[in-house]
Parts: sequence; structure tokens; C-alpha cells
Amino acid sequence: MKESPQDKKLNDMLRSSRLAAGGFMGGDRRSVFDVIDADAGILNELGVTKEQLAERMGRITDVAQSGLGIWVLIDEKIEAMVDDARGTLVCPWPHPGVCRKRITTVRVIETGEHIRWSDLNVHLIGEHGFFEGKGSDFRIEPDKLVRLIF
Repeated sequence: MKESPQDKKLNDMLRSSRLAAGGFMGGDRRSVFDVIDADAGILNELGVTKEQLAERMGRITDVAQSGLGIWVLIDEKIEAMVDDARGTLVCPWPHPGVCRKRITTVRVIETGEHIRWSDLNVHLIGEHGFFEGKGSDFRIEPDKLVRLIF
């Protein structure tokens, strides 16, 4: 299928480093839509929707925010910490999407395994089903995310 001008512009924007250092696609050569489709397939296999995932991520961030940079117990399995920085990040999709510059780190208490996300990641996953491309600094593997936070 031929790529529309809007799709090409989005793909180019996600590969550039104008909005995010290194871009949102890393070294991933697939189109953004192929990345989204592949990750949607993983979520489908796991029985979790992008909306459920983003909601859980947002709730964890909200609870952890109360710790002001220290670990906060989320449930019997995980704890989380939020690092907040000044400023905002803009969604690369053509709509008004602006997120705080905030990083949430979640750690499994028993094993120490961890995962991190930004507020922009929560938005990109919930609204666009986009976990970023392989090799991106903020790529989140959907299967690992589900395993750690549910």
C-alpha cells in the first residue's frame, strides 16, 4: 500500500531528533504503522488493551508522585518512583498533545527487575498504541510492561 503524504510526514517526524533525542524510532526500519500493528498483536495475545495499559501506567505514576523522588509501594508486587523535570514534551502526532517531563520507574520488589516510562509514553500508548521503535531510548516492550505492572 502506498504511503500517504500525512503518513510519510509522521514517519519522518518520528525518525528525526527534533522532538526527542535519537528520535522515536531508534534503528527500527519498519514504518510506524508496522510497529503499532506488531505491538497491538502482542497486546491482543496478552488480553490487555492499550487503554487498560495506559490507565494502569497513569495510576502508578499518580501514586508514585506522592513520594517526591523516593520509592513508593504500589501493591504487594511492585514499587515505583517518579523523577520530575521542568518542561513539557509534545506528541509527534498532529493533535494537541502535551505531556509533563516526568519519568516513572517501576521495580518488582522480589527480583529488582524494572521498567521506566515518561508521561509521553503513557500518552503514546493510550492514544496511538505506539511503544516506540526498537532501539529508541524510550522503547517499551509491551510484553515486559504487562508482565511487570499487572
